Amino acid sequence: MSPFRRGVISLAWAPLALQACSPSPYPAPPETRVEPVTYALHGVELTDPYRWLERQDAAETRAWIAAQNAYAELVVGESALRERFSELLRDLTDRDDVGSPRRAGEFEYFTMQRSGDEAGVVYRRPSSGEEDAAEPTVDGSYEVVLDPAEIDATYRTPVSMMGLSPDGRLMMYSVRQGGADEIEVRIRDMETGRDLPDRLAGALYSGVEFDEDGTGFHYTHRSRTEGPRIRHHTLGQDPATDEVIWGEGYGPTAFIGMDVVADGRYRIFTAQHGWARNDLFIQTGDGPVRPIVEGVPAHFQHRFEDGRLYVLTDWEAPNYRLMVVDPDDPSPDRWRELIPEASDVLDSYAFIEGRVYVTYLRDVEHRIRVFEMDGAPAGEVEVPEHSSVSIRGGDDGQALLTVSGYLRPATTYELDLEAGSREVSEPPDVDFDASAYRVTKLWFQSTGGVRAPVYVMHRAGIEPDGSHPTILSGYGGFNARLTPGFSATHAAWVETGGVYAVATLRGGSEFGETWHRDGMLENKQHVFDDFIAAAEALIDAGYTSPERLGISGASNGGLLVASAMTQRPDLFRAVLCAYPDLDMVRFFGFTDTNNMPALLEYGDARVPEQFEAIRRYSPYQAVREGVDYPAVMLATGDLDTRVPPLQARKMTAKLQAATASGLPVVLWYDARGGHAAGRGRPTSLSIRDTARELTFMAQQLGLGTP
Repeated sequence: MSPFRRGVISLAWAPLALQACSPSPYPAPPETRVEPVTYALHGVELTDPYRWLERQDAAETRAWIAAQNAYAELVVGESALRERFSELLRDLTDRDDVGSPRRAGEFEYFTMQRSGDEAGVVYRRPSSGEEDAAEPTVDGSYEVVLDPAEIDATYRTPVSMMGLSPDGRLMMYSVRQGGADEIEVRIRDMETGRDLPDRLAGALYSGVEFDEDGTGFHYTHRSRTEGPRIRHHTLGQDPATDEVIWGEGYGPTAFIGMDVVADGRYRIFTAQHGWARNDLFIQTGDGPVRPIVEGVPAHFQHRFEDGRLYVLTDWEAPNYRLMVVDPDDPSPDRWRELIPEASDVLDSYAFIEGRVYVTYLRDVEHRIRVFEMDGAPAGEVEVPEHSSVSIRGGDDGQALLTVSGYLRPATTYELDLEAGSREVSEPPDVDFDASAYRVTKLWFQSTGGVRAPVYVMHRAGIEPDGSHPTILSGYGGFNARLTPGFSATHAAWVETGGVYAVATLRGGSEFGETWHRDGMLENKQHVFDDFIAAAEALIDAGYTSPERLGISGASNGGLLVASAMTQRPDLFRAVLCAYPDLDMVRFFGFTDTNNMPALLEYGDARVPEQFEAIRRYSPYQAVREGVDYPAVMLATGDLDTRVPPLQARKMTAKLQAATASGLPVVLWYDARGGHAAGRGRPTSLSIRDTARELTFMAQQLGLGTP
């Protein structure tokens, strides 16, 4: 009997068999009906053969999804390697996790997930009243406050503690359906254990916070059509009558927020327009809301400390600088520069023991420099290479330094600020022996002569013979940065003998705002150029070859790998593309997305100049008949309200019909999956999904059991 009829693919044979036999040894994918729809934009005629798959709830679409899931399981099948990945992921992720307690009233509240639990549970214990009370431990006995199993025994409806009234009488918590971005906000009376009638229906909320007297709360509600508004709810009243505090006039491409500081003396309002600029406003007491800075194409991140506003900004400083602002006289011409721009990117800062500890990014690794409160240099804090770090205040004369890296699970040290000595205060909660592995920093050159690193994780002493099954990932967008950090997925892959690489791409913030802007809007193609250049650098260095190279990305990273695949199908053997943006030409018209702000990052095809750039890289439009495409696994779900899942459905159908390579194109579709998938899946399901993806990549790249 064929191994494919048993649902099992021989791992050692499948990736190489296609070179020796024809037709494809893989079963044919489910048939998909073609119903072309032709439309025009700016005089350019485009045809979409699978528009009917946009009808998510249609019976034909649901039957097609079921057939695709069955096909994906048939191709991946059960195997020893799949079980091996499951075991590794279970060892790396299924562990005790205790959150920091929050004190309110007579109790301390915290979330804890013990090893073997499917999700975290909210507990409480009587407060000792001492600042240095012992942290909760997994072997302790505590009162259960909120168990997600009470709401959904399948753990597909996650809950999360959002806040507590100052007297501890009320707890605010969220309820999320699967992986949807939208949440319900509920209030529980901690004396009765029952929820109040007050409830915010499922929608996009942020900044939800109780008033100081606990009689109400304010929140930001972001509507897909009207835009965001900051509102106030008084307990016992109808939420439909909630007062709008601020935000009138902002549309659905904006984010807004409010920060109440100085015991309520000031309200700081922010309005973010895409990921390249934001405005700041201030209100003193019940006075008018006044602009601090508005209409300037830069970022302004504020913090209130000791009666002053500190503003981290890239205004006239692409690598950022730190400014001091008098909240009673906040005009920009009165700002004082505390930490000037440097050649490294100013990433974050902390006030500890009367000094400023500034964390910089230098070539995508963290460094910490110390300054006096007048800005005078006062030394450095030594940190390991290839690391990401954070620092915060501890007890008198001490700080807490957390260090992580690609092969280093997060470890927190207690740092003596005067002596410079340190000792582990929170050891890694992951049992991973990195001694047999190495991290290599490889530089590549891309369009326009820019240079950037790709980090490579691999076994020590591997030969540069191009034979190593390798996964390359990246992101490149939305001003996000990818810095060294531990990942169970990366660790499972390298423990099984593979190489894992992470590329630094334009569109992120690793080299400041100039780097971000060089990968957005009409410059978006630079991101794909960088990714392709990183892949070629891995091949040139002998880590891998096109027959052994896979690429992986999710969300904007899904757009990344899909664009790289359609532009250079010869360069890759396998693609993992999760929750992706793909039909970028029609992105503006997807009414079922909550992510209209992304138009300010990607561009809007209704704008002629932006349409030309988008049309050239949009993956769905780029698929061509008869091309030898790599093996592809797409993943999405019904509850992705940020990136409409219709895109992955249509891309699957189009690739299955177009590819001439004989390699499989599969779709795994989770009816309750969404962009917040990590918060919508119990531990066991997360392990199963990741093991499926890694097994698919291993089959295609020739990675066998150790």
